[in-house]
Amino acid sequence: MLLAAPFHAELAEGPEGACAFWIKAEDNLRLRIAQYPGPVEATGTVLLFPGRTEYVEKYGRVAAEFARHGFHTLTIDWRGQGLADRMLDDPRTGHVHLFADYQKDVAALVKAAEALDLPRPFFLLGHSMGGCIGLRALMNGAPVAAAGFTGPMWGIRFTGPVRQAAWALSWSGARMGLGHAYAPSTGPGSYVAQAAFAGNLLTTDRGGWDYMRRQVEAIPELQLGGPSLRWLHEALAECLALSRLPSPDLPCLTFMGSNERIVDVPRIRARMARWPRGRLELVQGGEHEVLMEDAVTRGRIVAQLAQVFTAAAAGAEDMRRA
Repeated sequence: MLLAAPFHAELAEGPEGACAFWIKAEDNLRLRIAQYPGPVEATGTVLLFPGRTEYVEKYGRVAAEFARHGFHTLTIDWRGQGLADRMLDDPRTGHVHLFADYQKDVAALVKAAEALDLPRPFFLLGHSMGGCIGLRALMNGAPVAAAGFTGPMWGIRFTGPVRQAAWALSWSGARMGLGHAYAPSTGPGSYVAQAAFAGNLLTTDRGGWDYMRRQVEAIPELQLGGPSLRWLHEALAECLALSRLPSPDLPCLTFMGSNERIVDVPRIRARMARWPRGRLELVQGGEHEVLMEDAVTRGRIVAQLAQVFTAAAAGAEDMRRA
């Protein structure tokens, strides 16, 4: 059953008629999804997997671009962020018990897309942590015809010694009952709410930065701080496990900023080099959030993704008729 949920259309700047719903994962955690409508005669529906700290309003502008190209968009507040249920006494901690739990959220999202009777085929677009969740979903057989990623978290960027320390600290912290504690050098503060635009790790576009900051300042409940030690350990383990598996055999287009400083660039290059029908595009001068760069860059990325998705939709239709 889909129940109406709060949605801040004026902050999202998405296509007209967007709305949000509460849904439940199989373990009874409450999640929030947002439906951004496309045209009546749509090519399909993009299942948009946000990154850590993100929420459904953040992708209103992206959904508006997809609508212009003929797609509906359905996106989600993952467990522990946005307006979804948070699992610790400190709601600012980015936390998950098991990384596999995010697949329960994926299942609930797909079920909601079917309940809303959104047009098929479905396509997957994952950003950062959503790229990690999305890759696992593809390997689990998610019902999508093609995929796209931006700055996917297929590894977290560390220097060698720091990576070893992160593994050791996150593992020992979880074992000692401190899995709820913030990872080193992080705390409850929201990066977008507190950092200065100059030198930030997310975008070079002042308009994109102000768009994100407006949202978290207007709705403080959307803010999220650093990850917990448990989240860090689970994320490292999941990225390592995924790196040992072959790439799915379906069309994929991945974008990465040339100045990416958050996720592991070699892991992205290695994954896309062995993706049978995949391609990696570098966004020159781009930071981690290439979809939060200027409108021209965002429009170009969405247009390229839409081209891949449209071709995959045509291929799916040909197979259905055969």
